[in-house]
Amino acid sequence: MPDALVQVRNLTKSFSTPAGKVHAVNDVSFDIPRGSITGLVGESGSGKTTLGRVLLRLIEPTGGSTIFDGQDLNRLDARELRDMRKRMQIIFQDPVSSLNPRLKVGAIVAEGLVAHRVGTRRDRKDRVVALLEEVGLQADHMHRFPHEFSGGQRQRIGIARALALEPEFIVADESVSALDVSIQAQVLNLLLDLRERRNLTMLFIAHDLSVVEYLCDQTIVMYLGKIAEIGPSQALYRDPAHPYTQALLSAIPIPDPARHAERSHLKGDIPSPLSPPSGCVFRTRCPMALDECSRTVPPPISRGSHHESYCIRTEARYEPTSPIQHP
Repeated sequence: MPDALVQVRNLTKSFSTPAGKVHAVNDVSFDIPRGSITGLVGESGSGKTTLGRVLLRLIEPTGGSTIFDGQDLNRLDARELRDMRKRMQIIFQDPVSSLNPRLKVGAIVAEGLVAHRVGTRRDRKDRVVALLEEVGLQADHMHRFPHEFSGGQRQRIGIARALALEPEFIVADESVSALDVSIQAQVLNLLLDLRERRNLTMLFIAHDLSVVEYLCDQTIVMYLGKIAEIGPSQALYRDPAHPYTQALLSAIPIPDPARHAERSHLKGDIPSPLSPPSGCVFRTRCPMALDECSRTVPPPISRGSHHESYCIRTEARYEPTSPIQHP
């Protein structure tokens, strides 16, 4: 993909447990174009959060590589990685537990500046004020504690902290899932404004596909540690190729009681990452599975420009009893 800021190649992460090896992320490859927002979706347990943290080396990978602006992050030593951290930041899911309740907002936002010894104390104070105002808060909010704010305001504080070192790349891990719908819209619009003003590149992790369709230029669908489908958001939502993507899209609520959509119900739950199915990991729940699916790890099959589906029956479609109508 042209001008990719982030290139992920065969990234793998396994955890050793007394019960065996957990395959959280398994041989994942994709690119994130510079200045774009890439959405990462899938059910709970699919490996989304682990992938985001391994990508930033907050968790050490088991294998593969993450190339950020031409540099392999997995080959950097501790000092080099510390310098690189200024260019990569994360917005955490829970705006309550991710903020230190013992620190005032000014100290929370300035943590990165202090850790990297950026500016004088006066410079850092001025920078904190500018950041709070940029995310829609007030300068005097820096003297308050996190518990004095609403959930949406706390998430804005988390965004301000992530922006403090002027990063080029941000991983937003379920950053609106804990917020009310009206507040979600405000935070999403803030992220879009920040992307435009700062030319940010983002990986937006979410389980709400309608949010991803609104926000993201590219969408990655993940299932049990592997990519099921990846492509430009418009193309993927208009013509989903993988049965798992089709099932997820059929579950998007339609805000019109006069319109009806038959849901594509998947059988069972996502298998344990301790013992993923052989071949295609989705085959145990797939309504179109063949015997060959248990023996073949599906390769990426092109569906058009930068649109790929990991399904040997990618030309087939599972149609519910009545057509699905998207708003």
